[in-house]
Amino acid sequence: MRFPRLVAGLTLASALVLSACGSSEKTVDQQPTSTEGALIGVTMPTRASERWIRDGDNVKKALEDKGYKVDLQYAENDIPTQANQIENQITKGARALIVASIDAKSLSSQLQAAADAKIPVISYDRLLLDSPNVDYYASFDNFKVGVQQATSLLTGLKVLNPDGSPGTAKGPLNVELFAGSPDDNNSSYFYDGAMSVLEKYIGDGTLVVKSGQKDFKTMAILRWDPATAQRRMEDLLTSTYGSARVDGVLSPYDGISIGILSALKSGGYGTAGQPYPIVTGQDAEVASVKSIVADEQYSTIFKDIRELAKAAADMADAVVQGKDPKVNNTEDYDNGEKVVPAILLQPVIVEKSNYVKELVDTGYYTADQLK
Repeated sequence: MRFPRLVAGLTLASALVLSACGSSEKTVDQQPTSTEGALIGVTMPTRASERWIRDGDNVKKALEDKGYKVDLQYAENDIPTQANQIENQITKGARALIVASIDAKSLSSQLQAAADAKIPVISYDRLLLDSPNVDYYASFDNFKVGVQQATSLLTGLKVLNPDGSPGTAKGPLNVELFAGSPDDNNSSYFYDGAMSVLEKYIGDGTLVVKSGQKDFKTMAILRWDPATAQRRMEDLLTSTYGSARVDGVLSPYDGISIGILSALKSGGYGTAGQPYPIVTGQDAEVASVKSIVADEQYSTIFKDIRELAKAAADMADAVVQGKDPKVNNTEDYDNGEKVVPAILLQPVIVEKSNYVKELVDTGYYTADQLK
């Protein structure tokens, strides 16, 4: 796979159209010729998620440690706000942009403005879609995340043993499936990865999706919203279950898991006579790790965002210096216009038996934070 080399001399055009919404032209100051003190623009989706706060802080620190100035912005899940933030970073003379988008398809005009100004763009965790102006992608192996979520669901249900061998449970076991936000490209990777594992067990009757809701659009939770997930789980309990028991729930994200567990608690689960179903998650957020320790949520997928921040900062540093950053995948991440070269990190399943090893011993959290 060939992909374009970035030129060493990164100079902004003197004027550019900042928005399709009618912003006037603005003049951009000449960029510095050295990297010391150069500006990197970083945009994150929201502060509503603990995960994105940590991402932003980690990326900012990693870049500042390399001598860069950082303009870190949060858009609070408002697409026009994020578009304006990126436009302002271009105007300020950013030498590179690191973008974790709210909507993967909504920033085409801003990405074109960056390209016109010869500003490289690194897509952070969520792949920017339908634009040729995305230079690199830093994320985790998102298909594997879905595989791990499905595997932990099967392990929790005792359909599989931890070593992957057949477990003691033969089914039928009632499960419900949730998917991530439809405007986040990662959601389809999580879904495809999970279904690549679960389809076999649904097909042979070991797992039964009692609601019949198995397609992505029906399962998807817009903006990963916990309240939306809670309402959907409440509706499933009311419309489908009656006296039947939910044995497991595939959840793609910890915030969604918390919403699901709230609905289940209201529905009578979480007692000695009716314990919670096996519920998965992702991101190892504090509330969900505490929930795992309390035998509520069963598992989460840990993605060490300290390492992701470092990888993105290394990419930005390389492109500002006119070098090719390190990548390990040049085939799988097609954004609709091009295959974007990517650096993919590896996720880890975390549940009660290994949370100390993976999260405390590695310094990701302190023991006190998880009490």
